Amino acid sequence: MKKILLAASTLLSLGFLSSFVETNDNNYEAEVKQWQQKRIEGLKREDGWLNLAGLFWLKEGENTIGGSDKNAINFPKEHSADFVGKVILKEGKISFVAAKGAKVTLDNQEVNNAEVFPYQGKPIVLAHQSLRWFIIQRGDKYAIRLRDLESPFLKSFTGIPTFPIDAAWRVKAKFVPTEGRKLKIIDITGRAYEQDSPGKLIFSVNGKEYTLEPTGTPKHLSLVFGDLSNKHETYGAGRFLEVEGPDAEGYTYIDFNKSYNPPCAFTPFATCPLPTKENKLEVAILAGEKRVGEH
Repeated sequence: MKKILLAASTLLSLGFLSSFVETNDNNYEAEVKQWQQKRIEGLKREDGWLNLAGLFWLKEGENTIGGSDKNAINFPKEHSADFVGKVILKEGKISFVAAKGAKVTLDNQEVNNAEVFPYQGKPIVLAHQSLRWFIIQRGDKYAIRLRDLESPFLKSFTGIPTFPIDAAWRVKAKFVPTEGRKLKIIDITGRAYEQDSPGKLIFSVNGKEYTLEPTGTPKHLSLVFGDLSNKHETYGAGRFLEVEGPDAEGYTYIDFNKSYNPPCAFTPFATCPLPTKENKLEVAILAGEKRVGEH
């Protein structure tokens, strides 16, 4: 009788455990789907990547902007006055002077002129019709990054294909600090620069050990990585991934289900970093976002 009760108790315990694991799996899948939804919403925002309409490098001195071909920088004709104004670059400082009647606004207030670079905190964004633009700096070069809130690509965007969510791709990783180490990063324009790398992440896939070198801080790690899926299934120039810092014992989790495409997958007007040699994995990571475009 005791054996029967013990067996029944064991079966109940196994049944409860099975149910608990399944519930956890369901919770995990729901959490990843929520992350995916927020990712789509972020891309569609005014400061998202889907509405980029231009990247224009400035020359020293005056740079005229507008819809007319007579300008040094051509904005989309259908969403711009012929002459919007002048962007003036002088020894690293950039100002804007509006053309008469162009109606350019800053923080919803019409402006005739404005100092737009350098800035403190967020970029200074100017607006004209459906266009928004601000200044970015890359090394010793400066450019106008242009957005169009009426972008055809934004309007036609329907989402990003993804691999099925699989908890097996959430892998435990050992964080090994590398104090003072810097990674040499090269972006798609060929520009090289260095970023701090606080440590290495060591993990296993199918019994084989791999290493990734993140940038960021020990509390928040950022990865740009490539893998064998880049040849066909995923974006050719690699993907991005955010990782929480390690716990007190030096461990964290790399959730490849949250691997996401860089901005360059959606637009030719972004300047994305490429994976370092050390971050090109000799394994196919069949998780996260799939290929959505090639720019």
